[in-house]
Amino acid sequence: MELNKKIDEMKEELIKATQEVIKIKSIEEEGKPGMPFGEGVAKALDKALEISKSLGFKTYKEEEGYYGYVEYGEGEDYVAVLGHMDVVPEGDNWIHPPYGAEIHDDKMFGRGTLDDKGPIMAALFGLKAIKELNMPLSKKVRIIFGTNEETGSGEMHIYNKKEKAPVAGFTPDAMYPVINAEKGIRRFHVVKPLKPCNCGLAIKSIKGGIRPNMVPDKCEVVIATKDGESIVNAVKEFAAKTGYNMNAEIVNGDVVVKSFGVSAHGSMPELGKNAVMYAMEFLGTIAKGTCGLADYINFFNKNVGSETEGTSLGIACEDKPSGKLSLNVGVADFNEEVADLWIDMRYPVTMKGDEIMNKLSERFAECGAKIERIDADEPLYYPEDGELVKTLLKVYNEQTGEEAKAYGIGGGTYAKELPNIVGFGPIFPGKPDLDHQANEYIEIGDLIMNAKIYAHTLYELAK
Repeated sequence: MELNKKIDEMKEELIKATQEVIKIKSIEEEGKPGMPFGEGVAKALDKALEISKSLGFKTYKEEEGYYGYVEYGEGEDYVAVLGHMDVVPEGDNWIHPPYGAEIHDDKMFGRGTLDDKGPIMAALFGLKAIKELNMPLSKKVRIIFGTNEETGSGEMHIYNKKEKAPVAGFTPDAMYPVINAEKGIRRFHVVKPLKPCNCGLAIKSIKGGIRPNMVPDKCEVVIATKDGESIVNAVKEFAAKTGYNMNAEIVNGDVVVKSFGVSAHGSMPELGKNAVMYAMEFLGTIAKGTCGLADYINFFNKNVGSETEGTSLGIACEDKPSGKLSLNVGVADFNEEVADLWIDMRYPVTMKGDEIMNKLSERFAECGAKIERIDADEPLYYPEDGELVKTLLKVYNEQTGEEAKAYGIGGGTYAKELPNIVGFGPIFPGKPDLDHQANEYIEIGDLIMNAKIYAHTLYELAK
């Protein structure tokens, strides 16, 4: 257990390094020369490489700034840890500054503490412990700092063109014990052209959500009407009846309706409360005409409603390795000319994504909507009896004293972007999954435990 002792000795250094990267707001912005995903992401990458260099590692930064990595050891083959320095927007309702990296009650708060800056720092210090102890390796170890996981993983397309694939590895972008199955993902826009409405109720806009892979926690509807007070009262009655958090007021002659939900990761929409769905359900109570938008709202409520498994759309399915299909209406962007929904759908590893998309296209065509701009991630599946999964489980069980088994999730970890790796931590069983949520934090004890598990795992894979 010399590795664990060494990591305990580096505890304060690991905490400080993690705070340094958390304090950098690294959401995607407009690209600049050498900063393809904006200045904040570039600063976070540079800080990670600066910390790595201060620990005595050889570092590399891709010439256009798409990614960087640390390398240690010798040999043709390498074992990889793939983490990302970009984060989703912080959103509202934080009790501590989202980029403060403040520690309260042995918890470090901040966007990226769990997803993914804290865990990748833990892996870096795990490798540092191996280096300090001069433990013999037969393969190189490479810790890769990605920059675009949250909005497309464009940097990994560059990486895979330029770099050799690892022989084994993991991404600390999921949960423990081992994620060996990840659902396929389709992200797509459902677009319906609209004509002027003559039913006496003109919905000027519906806007909610930030990303398709986040359950929207806010939605705003602007309605032009001659009887604003009746709509304000209708919202109050609807909110009282349903228990939804909604309000309305008259602003410059229009009625502004606001609905509020609870955000959650798009892979588990059932854990959130979808503010767009709340707004559409309310609008269905007042959109009684036969115009294109009213028809579409009613179609949505009948075929999607508040469902997260696609039952009424006819696409619900499940399998043993990865579970049920999930559907998240992540962004609504309606105006008087077009209705645009941005949807995140995740399907079981044994199902065919194209067949499901064909069913969806046929269903939405019934109301004159089309599916456009599809982003596709294929499913990932590594058998439980394979060497990679067995090795990771062995280390996890030895370090935790558990008898855990691999399992499948809703997909979307970084493991899909690089061959021969799976999701491995950082969230322990029973601990809250705060990815993409307000008040994201990592317990200091879990940060240190991650470093220990990752140190032993890297040694086992590369020894």
